[in-house]
Amino acid sequence: MTRVLILAAVLTGALGLVACEPAPEAEAPAAAPAKPRSLARSAQMYAGQEAIQSVESGALEMDNGVLILKVKGSAPTAGYTDAAFLPRIYAAAPKDGIYEVDVIATKPAGAAAQVVTPIEVERAWSGYPKDRLKGVKFMSKTNEVVAMLPAA
Repeated sequence: MTRVLILAAVLTGALGLVACEPAPEAEAPAAAPAKPRSLARSAQMYAGQEAIQSVESGALEMDNGVLILKVKGSAPTAGYTDAAFLPRIYAAAPKDGIYEVDVIATKPAGAAAQVVTPIEVERAWSGYPKDRLKGVKFMSKTNEVVAMLPAA
């Protein structure tokens, strides 16, 4: 008799739970569009080099047929040296004409002040693809900035 009562109580409870409707779900905010995947790969860096922390601004200038790349950014600590640009490697030219370039610097060899430090890089890119280049995407650890080629 007790088994029948326990079984009846369990079935009644289960039916009661099934009859409950779940609360209506709140509409989730629209997700940001997915970032397009890069078709390039990073070139090999030397020992001690790494991408800078972030890029604040980037610019391209033409000087007598030579493309000058300029970036203002920040390094994760003081003491970063030999800042440079490292163009990424492509199997085929990017369809939009915007080439990716890593902004790199050499880490300090010893102890350094643990404070985000401004860094500026200005270098000529002599072997750039003149017939296909429309802009450059400067890549860092945390962000990227696109600079378009100035009108001729």
